[in-house]
Amino acid sequence: MVNLNLLSGGEKALGALAFLMALFSVRPSPFCLLDEVDAALDEPNVERFIGLLRELAATTQTIVITHNPRTMEAGDILYGVTMEEPGVSRLVSVALAQEPSARPAAVEA
Repeated sequence: MVNLNLLSGGEKALGALAFLMALFSVRPSPFCLLDEVDAALDEPNVERFIGLLRELAATTQTIVITHNPRTMEAGDILYGVTMEEPGVSRLVSVALAQEPSARPAAVEA
């Protein structure tokens, strides 16, 4: 038995994601919101996470809040908030164009 306190941040994040994906496979939900779950992941594990997002997107509309450019590339639409002037926020959206078979149908980053 391994003490969970001995795991790195990335290992804890992967364990939590694995548990979440197991729950979604048993009890699917139409919607999922993930906030900075890839922050502690290294590059190979970000790729695994993106694979999990693609599987999840087959049955669940997913919104991912992230700063990771690799994760953003996996989305269909990017939304961002910018502050061009002090105190004035503006919403920016970008639709990423790729072949529909190459990306998940409902992943937003």
